[in-house]
Amino acid sequence: MNKLITKSCEEIMTTLYKPIGFAVDGLLAQGLYILAGSPKAGKSWLALQLCLAVAKGEKLLERETASGTALYFCLEDGYERIQKRLYELTDEPSDNLYFSILADSIGCGLEEQITKFKSVHEDLHLVVIDTLQMVRSETDSTYGSDYAELLPLKALAQQLGICIVLVHHLRKAADKDPFNMVSGSTGLNGCVDGLLVLIKAKRSANQVVLHCTGRDIEDTELLLTRQGARWTVTDESEDKPPDLFSFAIHDLMLEKLTFKGSATELCSLLTEKFSQEFFPNMMKKDLTLHGYELQSYGVKFSHKRSNGQRLIMLEYNRDSDTSDGRNLMPEPLQNADPAVTVVDSESSQTADTIDSASVGLNNTCEKLADPVGQLAVPFRKAADPEYVLIGGKKVEVKRYTLNELLNQSAARLREKIFKERGVLVPEFDPAL
Repeated sequence: MNKLITKSCEEIMTTLYKPIGFAVDGLLAQGLYILAGSPKAGKSWLALQLCLAVAKGEKLLERETASGTALYFCLEDGYERIQKRLYELTDEPSDNLYFSILADSIGCGLEEQITKFKSVHEDLHLVVIDTLQMVRSETDSTYGSDYAELLPLKALAQQLGICIVLVHHLRKAADKDPFNMVSGSTGLNGCVDGLLVLIKAKRSANQVVLHCTGRDIEDTELLLTRQGARWTVTDESEDKPPDLFSFAIHDLMLEKLTFKGSATELCSLLTEKFSQEFFPNMMKKDLTLHGYELQSYGVKFSHKRSNGQRLIMLEYNRDSDTSDGRNLMPEPLQNADPAVTVVDSESSQTADTIDSASVGLNNTCEKLADPVGQLAVPFRKAADPEYVLIGGKKVEVKRYTLNELLNQSAARLREKIFKERGVLVPEFDPAL
């Protein structure tokens, strides 16, 4: 009998673990994934586009990728077809993308082949196997056999810290849950870390919906359109505000060098410096989850109990700071002037919606882009800004004239038409 190995809840919640790496931000993390679709739905084109994006460090479907080596087992095609498809997608070859049209089966040498390739290419991030059926050795399709067959690849992905994608087929029978359409038993779905399923859109064979789910990704649906050989995102993506917590802690520690105190005291210092609200009940959790990143910025975090109180201890070391001692927070939040009111971007959008019917008033708000191009922070120059309460939170009101709202909508529409169709629509001149 093997010895039972356990870890306490306290130990797990206070250990600084290395964050899970993503091959494609929000879509493919380290682990084993299935990319499934109907025959001729374009899944192999998407798989090749994925490999090229990782190999070149380019975006895929408007998402960032981890730049590194990619290995594509193209087991149903020859090199001539691969060549033709490559020229459909790019004119420039990549030194980081490799192909193989032969592979051993799972449990009969495939894992050793991938491990050996990884030993030569240490920056290997992605392995695509097209298709799963070509490397299967089991003929049974029960939950237990399907789960057990994929388990070696799942363990290999975790061991090597890479993403392995298995291209697979869908059943002909339709289902309201697209993930139930993956061919085989639910053992396949249960074993993998995530599923990406291509379903053709009803109105056009040139459009598909990419359904995504997984342990380390949010459930997502993307409407994709085939433009030439490439899949592009048709529906508008929502820009999420960047996570600036590590930046705030780092920049505070540039001044303080050391800190020892309660979460409430630390929140007060951060609020005073950046004019943003920080929550004591979230501070320890945020420090733990960002601990690995903070270490790269020269900030070490620890905590202890003293007289029944939890104390947070931070220490800054310039020698281990990858930012070379530079401030990382956007400029409008650095040394915030008390006369300038900083507004949360999401809340200001809500206030805009509430007050969008107001006309005839001048808008006194401006926007400044941050130096790293990640955040736009609204601020008001007026000495006496106007506020409303939304969900108990104080939110600054921004007023627009009707013409300003129409011009903003027209600008977004022109941009969307240019991205989707390549057509540059001139601005409307009311004088004509």
